[in-house]
Amino acid sequence: FFFFSYARTLDLYQARFLSSLVTVGLIFAFCPKCQTCHLNQDKLTMLLPRLNNQMALAAMLASTAGTAVAFQVNSFIPKQRYATSLQMATVNPDVVTKKEYEDICGVNFDDQSLEQRLQRTSFLYPKHVEVIEDFAPVVNEMVDDILLETGEASWQPQDFLPDMSKENWEEGVKDLREQASCIPDDVLVVLIGDMVTEEALPTYQTLLNTFEGCDDPTGTTESAWARWSRGWTSEENRHGDLLNKYLYLGGRCDMRSVEVTIQHLITSGFNPGAQKDPYRGFVYTSFQERATKISHGNVGKLAREAGDKNLAQICARIAGDEARHEKAYQRFVTEILQRDADGVIKVFADMMRGQIVMPAELMTDGKDKDLYENFSAVAQDLGVYTALDYADIIKHLVDHWKLEDLTGLSGEAEKDREYLCRLPDRYRKLAERSMNRKKKVTEDVIPTRSFNWIYGRQV
Repeated sequence: FFFFSYARTLDLYQARFLSSLVTVGLIFAFCPKCQTCHLNQDKLTMLLPRLNNQMALAAMLASTAGTAVAFQVNSFIPKQRYATSLQMATVNPDVVTKKEYEDICGVNFDDQSLEQRLQRTSFLYPKHVEVIEDFAPVVNEMVDDILLETGEASWQPQDFLPDMSKENWEEGVKDLREQASCIPDDVLVVLIGDMVTEEALPTYQTLLNTFEGCDDPTGTTESAWARWSRGWTSEENRHGDLLNKYLYLGGRCDMRSVEVTIQHLITSGFNPGAQKDPYRGFVYTSFQERATKISHGNVGKLAREAGDKNLAQICARIAGDEARHEKAYQRFVTEILQRDADGVIKVFADMMRGQIVMPAELMTDGKDKDLYENFSAVAQDLGVYTALDYADIIKHLVDHWKLEDLTGLSGEAEKDREYLCRLPDRYRKLAERSMNRKKKVTEDVIPTRSFNWIYGRQV
């Protein structure tokens, strides 16, 4: 109040000078360099002798008020609404306009400048980021050619389910249930596990956004990688929706237990060891998309054998999506090989010396602490996804990326290439030995497991 009353008595020169001091106060508030520089206080002290006592007091109050008000959620200055993204910042836009903030700090808040600012920050893998940015046109090609058209032209879960808005909806549900009643409990358990895995999709999109250079910093970024991430997610989202509704209408499982499992899995998260590295990320997704395709495809075959043609069709459609996505991720690694073969070979070998983490390994229903191991064992017993499939996927990737014929590598990378080329046969022998040993143990007594998903029934 004192400042605004006194300002009316100032001449033009004094007013401008006082305004400059207010700006100094704002700079102290917003500029990181000024906040840590002890010289600025000396500069302000040098200016003050030019003022008389009353004017100095007004200047200091103005500067302090400007600084304090800028950080108040509800200021004492009448509010005006600014339709800018500055409202999302920690600075009160009712006090400092977007233009004033840009003048003081040299930063604005629109999407383009935010992306540019993020691009200037340091990366853990700068060379890897440079490589994936180099083939962004290929990613755009994958978005246009691999991903299906969004909307009416694309398949939706409802295409495979009874239309509950029609008068004869009961007949559709009855037919679905009759076919679903033929599915054995062990196949049903694997189907539920696959559905739970698909429903944890938020975790997988989060993973994609951790790959350096492939993220979507604003949520609507129009970069090739951001478009791929959102498009891939929108297609994958249909899988969990469709399987969830099928199981609900089938009426043979405890949907609350299933829903608890989904929530636990999303809450627990998922760490495949990508370490924010896009190379590791795309080797992993190349592997995992193929594994998921195999699992859904085999469940579909079992469903057809049991007499559920509806479920067989559903699984075939989902497996088809996974096959398209697999093709894209493997193409990404092919492009990396053409630009940085040493780097990606080293990553691939390092990941294989460990083990590819399955996305649902932290699965739990809150009661069975070994739920994932039990689900995985049933899937292996049925031949839905086995250690042999794991070996075959490694073999497929080695062949697809033509590692046998790859030349011009460094000494270390050449050793990794040789290791990778020998690995499928070694892993297959180990898998066969393990499965034969397990078969001998269970010849007399077949172990059973109960699952809360199916009301505690044994499989």
